[in-house]
Amino acid sequence: MSNVASTRNTAGPSARERLLNAASDLFYAEGVKTVGIDRIIERAGVAKASLYNLFGSKEELVAAYLATRHENTRARLERALSDLDSPREKILAVFAVQATQVRQPDFNGCAFIAASTEAPAGGLVEHATDEYRHWLRQLFTDLARDAGASDPDQLGQQLHLIYDGVGISARTDHRDVKVCDAARRAVTTLLDTQTPSESNGN
Repeated sequence: MSNVASTRNTAGPSARERLLNAASDLFYAEGVKTVGIDRIIERAGVAKASLYNLFGSKEELVAAYLATRHENTRARLERALSDLDSPREKILAVFAVQATQVRQPDFNGCAFIAASTEAPAGGLVEHATDEYRHWLRQLFTDLARDAGASDPDQLGQQLHLIYDGVGISARTDHRDVKVCDAARRAVTTLLDTQTPSESNGN
């Protein structure tokens, strides 16, 4: 019995995890449309039947890949913001987290923008993209409101536009990380003009 328990405790990733990991690597690096099911199956080391039993279709696998990236982004930001009290600091921290991602060797732009441009309208991929972007816009809007912005919806939209611009510029301009510094300056200017100054804790 102890040998059986030991085997179970040291078991590797499940077939679902292996498929998602393989899909994440290949979809993000090469594009959703370019990567076929056979390459994902080969990378994951599972039978083709496993993919269709677990996900049903390539579209469902792409949606699951995007959902995983959404949750990973949410977790990164929650960790970064959890120890901060100032809404202004939290807004700047969102862009600091993005800057860290941009500087990663495998950075390849926004997975949601890339996937949605290749997907049919109204499908699972568009839905996953809409959910992610709504969540991100709401995050910026809520932080803008907490920071005392006179028009939090407008500031939230402006911050979201800058965030999008960083991802697109860093990806297309030969991974120019200086865009992160430019974005921080732009965000700071917006906060200076649209939110009350923070002084003496008031």
